[in-house]
Amino acid sequence: MKAITINRLLGAFLLCLAVSTTSLAAEPVTPKLTDKLRHLLQEEMRAVQEGMASIHSAIVMGQHESVVENAQQIHDSFILQQELTEQDREDLMSAVPKGFIKLDKEFHKLAASLAEASRDQDTKEQHKLFSKMTGNCIQCHSKYVSDRFPGVKTFKD
Repeated sequence: MKAITINRLLGAFLLCLAVSTTSLAAEPVTPKLTDKLRHLLQEEMRAVQEGMASIHSAIVMGQHESVVENAQQIHDSFILQQELTEQDREDLMSAVPKGFIKLDKEFHKLAASLAEASRDQDTKEQHKLFSKMTGNCIQCHSKYVSDRFPGVKTFKD
């Protein structure tokens, strides 16, 4: 667990609150959250959604610096870390399945790679990485929050 900070874990978990599916669903994570964590995560999710939308727009307009900034913020998981107590961290870790941690690592690695591709002004690579990030979100949503958003169906690459 040392390799993954709580902040990074939260960032990816927030993305998993956005969409999901009823088929192939694992045990939903959302109901296990405390009211405080649920509120903080929903608040943070709005920021992640805005970041992803900004990245998409910036990629198609060639605004590389905007992509760097937003991808880096997603990688760094924004500001939620400042509002968590030690008990909140323990509550979160008890609610998060191991498979989620794997997706979290992958998602944050993709966000860091996207920021780097943006620094290099490589639009093709930005598109590829953003697509992979989106796929990662869909995979997570379909497995871990299917109770909240039943509309997304998982897919194979």
